[in-house]
Amino acid sequence: MAKRYWLMKSEPDVYSIDRLEQDGSTSWEGVRNYQARNFMMEMKKGDRVLFYHSNAEPPGVAGVAEVVREAYPDTAAFDPGSDYHDPASTPEKPRWFMVDVGFVERFPAVLPLPELKADAALEGMELLRKGSRLSVQPVSKAHFDHVLKLARRRR
Repeated sequence: MAKRYWLMKSEPDVYSIDRLEQDGSTSWEGVRNYQARNFMMEMKKGDRVLFYHSNAEPPGVAGVAEVVREAYPDTAAFDPGSDYHDPASTPEKPRWFMVDVGFVERFPAVLPLPELKADAALEGMELLRKGSRLSVQPVSKAHFDHVLKLARRRR
């Protein structure tokens, strides 16, 4: 099966590309949107991910990660002490899932959202659609490759 491409958002004060580089890999837990969860359930080991810093100044793409473990139950949903607890999700019938991602590359500088919006080659990219707020979303290979080209040009 062909590799797929994704974008995953994280607030840098919660978990940043720098932290992923330091840790090497992490579990992407806490997604509580059904569409984003369904996208994670489609992810395959080896798929590439644009790591996006949201709620940042500036918001933008900070680097690249790779799916290193496919979807499995999000154990935070079972933990009453977790911010991500969901009493309707049980180990027997999990409602929420997570994937593990590994570090691939940190860009020299964040590729800011306004620059992405201004680039005609990225027309139709889910991130740039008005009202798009999904924390996990598919990215076409053409858009993924173009974002890499833009980010690496900034060196």
